[in-house]
Amino acid sequence: MNIMVSINRFVSKYIILLILVFSCIAYMIPDYFIWAISYTPLLLGIAMFGMGLTISLKDIGGIIKHPKYICIGVIAQYTIMPLSALLLCHIFVLPADIALGIILVGCCPGGTASNVITYLARGDVALSVGMTIASTILAPLVTPLLILYLGGTWIHVELLPMMITTVKVVLLPIMLGGVVQWISKSHIQEIRSISPILSIVAIVLLIAAIIAINRDKILISGLLTLTVVGIHNIMGLILGLSVGKIFQLEHDKTTALAIEVGMQNSGLAVTLAATNFAMNPLATLAGAIFSVWHNVSGAIFASLRR
Repeated sequence: MNIMVSINRFVSKYIILLILVFSCIAYMIPDYFIWAISYTPLLLGIAMFGMGLTISLKDIGGIIKHPKYICIGVIAQYTIMPLSALLLCHIFVLPADIALGIILVGCCPGGTASNVITYLARGDVALSVGMTIASTILAPLVTPLLILYLGGTWIHVELLPMMITTVKVVLLPIMLGGVVQWISKSHIQEIRSISPILSIVAIVLLIAAIIAINRDKILISGLLTLTVVGIHNIMGLILGLSVGKIFQLEHDKTTALAIEVGMQNSGLAVTLAATNFAMNPLATLAGAIFSVWHNVSGAIFASLRR
């Protein structure tokens, strides 16, 4: 048990380094990781299952007790990032594949990494968790509708397959995690000590697979995608702060709101791109880069707010 806790702390602490190292290996020796692209839905499902194992009745109660703050956060999440993505696509006159990738990232719910970054920033962690849960529950309906409306300018979008994919890789694994948590109450701590490791391994593999399969295109489009992804993330953080100040939220709640808005579930964006837009392979690149970038920028933002 102690060994698993130590390993969990190590991989959680050095997740950014692990992503960078394995991404470099994937770029230099792509054959090691290309196989993993076929398991994209499974890998994200593992990460979401880990989230389901950590959700408690207290977290659900927080949503019920503070509906005002949750509503502000979720509305900000599903307006600021999608509209910012659309604006950036037009400003940079992005190619269809890259534009689709940016919009996919923008239309996704908040990522679970936002809860960790909020903790580091001494923000309202309970509010951050509540907003993540609420936006994730809404994702099977809201995310595909936003992608249909915003992404249809560049490419044909089918609504129902995206909804099915989102339910399969997000909602069902979270529910399964909740069921396992309920039926394994006496062993839940042991299970929770393993699940973060599995989630991190899944995310690292997912990003490495995307780097491997897009190796030749990264030299051409990687810098452009990184630039747009970086601006997109920073816009989310700044505009999230602005919303918090407009509604005169306390410092810790404003911090949680800004981080929640700026940090996306980019793994879902990657999965949707790989599963529903296979003819546009470069659309997965934005999500992979965002997965690395928002952890780095989030850590810097946390230190500033702290």
